[in-house]
Amino acid sequence: MSTSKSSIKVLFVGESWIKHTIHMKGFDPFHSTEYEEGAGVFLACLDDAGYEVTYIRGHEITLKFPRTAEELNAFDVVVISDIGSNSFLLPDETFLRSEASPNRLGLVAEFVQGGGGLVMIGGYLSFSGIDGKARYGMSPLADPLPVTMLPYDDRVERSEGVEVEICEPEHPVLGGTPSTWPRLLGYNQLIAKPDATVVARVGEDPMLVVGEYGRGRAVAFASDLAPHWAPREFLDWPHYAGLWTSILSWTAQAPAPVLAEQSPGFSRG
Repeated sequence: MSTSKSSIKVLFVGESWIKHTIHMKGFDPFHSTEYEEGAGVFLACLDDAGYEVTYIRGHEITLKFPRTAEELNAFDVVVISDIGSNSFLLPDETFLRSEASPNRLGLVAEFVQGGGGLVMIGGYLSFSGIDGKARYGMSPLADPLPVTMLPYDDRVERSEGVEVEICEPEHPVLGGTPSTWPRLLGYNQLIAKPDATVVARVGEDPMLVVGEYGRGRAVAFASDLAPHWAPREFLDWPHYAGLWTSILSWTAQAPAPVLAEQSPGFSRG
């Protein structure tokens, strides 16, 4: 993986969506379309930490996601958040023209085996996802991820909020962040693999799981980095930035940066 610079090189994928709305005003309908991104606070944390981040939005995957091992090896860690496996496995040339194309999730699995890092963050199209549509359990990422995914809709909605219990407070993936987290409003239900380490959990369900695969490392974070599962209190938590930069640094097998305690604060976009 990349070692020529001290800055960690992150490939961040997902956390964007397009809303197409039908408005009904009496007899007459009209349509509007909106584009949104959800990772503003998270990305600001990485920027403040000095990480080099390449951001590929969901609709850009077919054109911009690496197609070769050489392209992928320019990064230290790949972060996938709230974007389903179909966006990687059905590029335009395959879905529209029936042409063979590289299996991009297979490339990510090989990247981790060779020493790279992988972080999957929860959401409606992470792990198995809503209606089971994310389908990562049927993809090449089923091997490097430290969790087994359910073969059906894995969302656990908790509008009242859930308390996270830290099982391994001294684990370096936490970077010394406190054992008391703000409540989260939901997560993907996962099963930790026998050789993985459950660092945090909600009841009997794992919340933060880490593991090794070949020479690389992989992390599963079962909840979200942004609304709605991650409420304002989580994004405004003074240790939000420290938690994420520690997770990414541990996964990339690199020292964590020294940060100011205050996170950038809440932002919807």
